[in-house]
Amino acid sequence: MLVDKRHINHRPSAEHLLSQEPPGIEMTSSEIDRSLEQGASASSAQTLDHEPSASKNQSRVQEQYTDHEASRGLHRLDSQGAALGGEIAHEQPIYKVYKRRWFGLIQLVLLNIVVSWDWLTYAPVTNSTATFFNTDPTIINWLSTAFLFAYVFASPFTLYTLHHSGPRLSIITASILILIGNWLRYAAMRIHPASFPLAMVAQIIIGLAQPFVLSAPTRYSDLWFSPRGRVSATAVASLANPFGGALGQLIDPFLVNVPSDIPNLTLYVAIISSVATIPSFFIPAGPPTPVSPSSTHVQPPIMKQVSLLTRSVNFWLLFLPFSVYVGFFNSLSSLLVQFLTPYNFSETDSGIAGALLIVVGLVAAAITSPIIDRSKRYLLLIKLLVPIIALSYLAFIWAPPSYSIVAPYLICSILGAASFSLVPVALEWLVEVNWPVGPEVGSVICWAGGQALGGIFIVISDALGEGSTGGPPYNMHKALIFQAVIAISVVPCALAIGWVGGGVRNRRLEFDKGTGDRSGGTEVGGM
Repeated sequence: MLVDKRHINHRPSAEHLLSQEPPGIEMTSSEIDRSLEQGASASSAQTLDHEPSASKNQSRVQEQYTDHEASRGLHRLDSQGAALGGEIAHEQPIYKVYKRRWFGLIQLVLLNIVVSWDWLTYAPVTNSTATFFNTDPTIINWLSTAFLFAYVFASPFTLYTLHHSGPRLSIITASILILIGNWLRYAAMRIHPASFPLAMVAQIIIGLAQPFVLSAPTRYSDLWFSPRGRVSATAVASLANPFGGALGQLIDPFLVNVPSDIPNLTLYVAIISSVATIPSFFIPAGPPTPVSPSSTHVQPPIMKQVSLLTRSVNFWLLFLPFSVYVGFFNSLSSLLVQFLTPYNFSETDSGIAGALLIVVGLVAAAITSPIIDRSKRYLLLIKLLVPIIALSYLAFIWAPPSYSIVAPYLICSILGAASFSLVPVALEWLVEVNWPVGPEVGSVICWAGGQALGGIFIVISDALGEGSTGGPPYNMHKALIFQAVIAISVVPCALAIGWVGGGVRNRRLEFDKGTGDRSGGTEVGGM
């Protein structure tokens, strides 16, 4: 049936742009279909097959981001049109955010904290753990390395889960794996003698859980948050992961005074992890109504999205530095004790350096993320931070040999501030410029690259370490040179964005404002 669509004015929002749509805009919501059918039934005697003025009229889509639970539907009927000779009121979409979004975000934060603490449980006390298992520190490093490789193995399953079922199932899956892995790891400590193979199996199970929560923040923020809050939401959830590592770096050395304390440390971490998983089973699957136009967009099939993303030159230009720096961050977090202790620094000194690396980074990200949320200057910040990170790795070559704890503390603080500020901005920028590729696709691929390189870098750094004849014995000076060279080599990739691979546009933001391609075309900037 043809419907006379009258132009209806709404009070303009002071906070959001109004986008003009053609009269034939297709609204696919079930509420719209039902309301149109009801209106058509009420005016069945007045079949409007004459529509001389409809082509001249246009509707306005008013984007309203509120924080109230009062409205239960996606759309509302404007009563002005209903009184005009049985004409059908035109429904306008209302986009809003819900307070309940914080519950799921907090749960993502908790799980990222505990899964990272689980990863680095033994890294700050490597020597004590090696004594407990009657092995050497290089073998203990495999607990961290296997964890990272497990991430890569689980990544395809994570991508499938996030794409088809959303973040809720991903979070529940991670919680179950965390519970199983932690208590199996504790059982390995209580067997007499303690079983290192069983501890390794348990560590791998926990490693399988990590991608389900570490790759989820961009998908969750896209589903639950408006454009004004996505970067901050992604930052809070993503950076909770290294914050858990900071807790491990700082707390674990104080809980382990002798090697026999390792089982108690494992028990404490298992209890904390178990408590953190409980709320996962109660989070909502999604908001009652969409929070923005882009969140209603039907994504292409998953393999089509992967194909689109991998054809984008801009994606690869950021993927390389992102993966390399995440990899070196993982390597540095795992090996910091072995970098510093040959130069007469204690495990406690190393733990404090690792905590500074993360805590200062969190503070910096808390400052930069809201600024980027408002300014949308993603690329500018990326090009500023990447050289700072590379120079920090270069300077760290001379930090341990200085025999002054000030140098490692200072450089770790700068490195942490730059690295943590980069992570959420880079992830959100990839979503913006590669839209309509789903946010989970770039996130999973980038994090998987970082975890894989982290495991590889740990193995290479172990191989580059000196033996007992080194000066000083067991120093890892060559490994520090290696990470500085690789870190500097990827700087040109980030600086080339915008110059190579075509122009850069914030496509998702344009769609939300109504100034971009409303069809959600499949052209992704690149080749």
